[in-house]
This record gives sequence, structure tokens and C-alpha cells, in this order.
Amino acid sequence: MAVIVRFAPSPTGFLHIGGARTALFNWLFAKHHAGLFRLRIEDTDRARSTREAMDAIVNGLDWLGLHWDGDVVHQSERGARHAEIARAMLAAGSAYHAYDTPQELTAMRETARAEGRSVRYVGIWRDRAPSEPTPPNVPPVIRLKAQRSGATTIRDRVQGDVTVANAELDDLVLLRADGTPTYNLSVVVDDHDMGITHVIRGDDHLTNAFRQSQIYRALDWSVPEFAHVPLIHGPDGAKLSKRHGALAVETYRELGYLPEALRNYLLRLGWSHGDAEIISREQAIEWFDLGAIGRGPARFDFVKLANLNGHYIRETADERLVDWVAPHLGRELGPAQRKRLLQAMPGLKPRAKTIVELADIARFYVEDRPLKLEEKARLLLTHDARKTLAGLKETLEKVLWNRQEIEQAVRRFSQEAGLQVGAIAQPLRAALTGSTASPPIFEVMEVLGREECLMRMDDAIDARSVI
Repeated sequence: MAVIVRFAPSPTGFLHIGGARTALFNWLFAKHHAGLFRLRIEDTDRARSTREAMDAIVNGLDWLGLHWDGDVVHQSERGARHAEIARAMLAAGSAYHAYDTPQELTAMRETARAEGRSVRYVGIWRDRAPSEPTPPNVPPVIRLKAQRSGATTIRDRVQGDVTVANAELDDLVLLRADGTPTYNLSVVVDDHDMGITHVIRGDDHLTNAFRQSQIYRALDWSVPEFAHVPLIHGPDGAKLSKRHGALAVETYRELGYLPEALRNYLLRLGWSHGDAEIISREQAIEWFDLGAIGRGPARFDFVKLANLNGHYIRETADERLVDWVAPHLGRELGPAQRKRLLQAMPGLKPRAKTIVELADIARFYVEDRPLKLEEKARLLLTHDARKTLAGLKETLEKVLWNRQEIEQAVRRFSQEAGLQVGAIAQPLRAALTGSTASPPIFEVMEVLGREECLMRMDDAIDARSVI
């Protein structure tokens, strides 16, 4: 049997981190078994579904590299099929019309609460003979005639066997009075029609699995295998919130995380392969299966994600990093500036854990003169420091421009001036980068080039240019 899985988000919000992990697990499971990964947008809540959210889901999956097979299925376009199945169940006797008014349903719930019973529909219309009169002007719903005896067991690939007494499951509504289908019916019909073999989703859907299983059996359809994955919690063990990292995937992109780093991190949230931490796309596809998913909630940790992202930045080709950094610099890059960034990248990327950090430390390479100096850098450019830079500039004008020759020239100059190299390097760094921290200064000078270095030194020597 070919494996077919699906990711079925509701476009009432953006693609959050938990949804991205669910999509990743489905995608990997399909790839591991040479199966299909389908995308279904569950947009039946027309009031809350938005085009912006749909686009964010599609763009987020595309950015993560989780490409689906076939066309996107929109659940809202399949309402007629869902209603057809509900009416077929009615005709077959596995469902029935219920004419309860909203007021009667409210009273039913209040009575159950007052008596300490579970709030379930008690099936008033379940066994009424078709010949009995029905209330006038009350449009009926169609309810599932759920099994009342025995139990329903979910043989879950993550949770193990989970059983619920059928007496705990009520006759859920399949088709509302206005003719629109309910969530559980729509999911069952769509999964059946799409040939879904495995349903991999968050364990907050485990209760739905019992209800959906009864619909499958009432229709005499094969029940897919279920795998309910524990949700992600914050580092403190509490339910994941925005302060923990429950952000849209697009936000992680804006914060400077690489898609391969986020994929790797999400994979390790609740799944493991021995002690492996850095896992390539190819390894993930080869190793992934449902048996290695833990039953306990995973804990989101921004520090671990940042460290992992730093690893992937170091492993990424310099040309690609320049492409990633460029949009964060707030300016168009000319050929010379791009070349400068490319040359500087080997020395920059070990110093950053996000693309945003990388852009911040690379910015001085492409800024216009005169540089805007940080306060600490400005304080280094004293009257004596500027005089020293003026003397150094004359020496540097005659030097063959490479890192070794520059360093030797600066060391000779410092020795002749009776100064420590650090006493020259710090104001020189301030003049060339506008900061007190940067990659090694001789590396910086080689990348900037002779002309740019000398002009920046001129700016620093002229106190009126120091801003």
C-alpha cells in the first residue's frame, strides 16, 4: 500500500511553529516511504479564513522546502460532497434528523452540568419513528447514530493503544441545519477521497480521532492509521506561547534563521536518532519513522535553535549568505560592495548566529563615508590618536596591500613610535569600522582595500568628519 499523508492547516492564522513541525513530520514520513505528501487547506470557517493566512501557509512551507504533491485541496470547495455523504448516512440509517432548538440544547447542557454529568447530546430524536410528527419551522440537523455499547480503540503509532468507552461519545452533528458540514465529517470524507493512509497530527486531535473512527465505520470505510504527536511546550514546561517561540514561520525568517536550521531543529523536537543533532535533509529522510517520536511534550529552546542556526551559517556557501544578508542592510549593493561582502564573509560568518546578526556585523563594509561612529569608538579618536593615524596613513600609502604586508607595516610603525600595537589597532578599528569590535583589523583592511581604508582614516583624522 502506497503511503499518502496530508498536512491540513486552517487558514485562520499564520503557519506557526507547531504546524510547521507537523508538516515536516508528514513530509518526511512520505519521503521515507516513497509516498505522497498532500496539502489541504481546511477553510470551511469562511468568517475567519483569510487569503493572507492561506498565502502565509503556502509561502512558509515553500520556504522550509516542504513541497507537496499535486494541487492544493481547498476544503471549502467540497461542501456538496460532504453533504452528500451525510445524507447517504441518513438514508442508510447510520444517521438521523434531530430537531432540537438552540434553547432546548442549552437547557440540556445546563441540566447535565447541574447533575454533574458529562455534557453530551442525549439522543432525544435518535429512535423516533419516521411517522412521528416533527416540530414545525425547525430545520433539522443530521446527527451520527454513534455506537453506545462497547469501546472504540485507536491503535496510535505514537501514543499506543488508546481506548474510550462508546458511552462517552455522543451523537455528533454531521450536517448543520443550514446544510453546511461539520469539521469531523469533512475531515473523514476528504481523507477518504484523497486516499490518506496515515494521519499524523498534534495530540490535541486525539479526541477527534475517536469520533472520526466511528464515522469511518458507519460508512464501512477503511480507517487510516493515526499518529498523534505531543505538542511543543516552552522551556518552563508550560504550553508554548509567543514568549516561548510560538511565532509564525515567516517571523523566524525575518529574525534571520535559515530554513535548513529550522527544519533540523523542528525535527529534533520530539524525535531522535541516537545522539545525532546535526541532521541533513538526506539523513532525515533516510532515518525518519514514527516509532522514534517520543510520547512526552518537547520543549522549545531559543538558545539551541540559535546555536544550530550558527552551525548552518558557518556551513553555508558565502555567495548564498551574501544573498541572505543583502536585504537586511537597508540599501542596494553595487558590484564593489557585493564583492567586498563576499570577500569578508569567511571572517564574518563564524561570528553570527542569525542572518540579522551577520548583517549587523557586516554593515560597516558597505556603509557610506563618513562612518557614523559608536560612542565608544568616538572616544578612542582622541587628538593624540588622530595624530598617530595621520602618521600611520603615510606609511600605509606605500605598502603592498595584503594582510601580511599591512600587519608588518603597522607593527614597524608602532615600534618606531614607541607604542603597543593595541594602542594603534583600537583607534584604527574605530576609524575603519565605526565600532570597537570587528573581525581582525588586518583582515578588515585587506577586504576594504587601500583606497577605502585611507579615505576612512582621513575622515577620522579630520575631527569635523567624526559623527
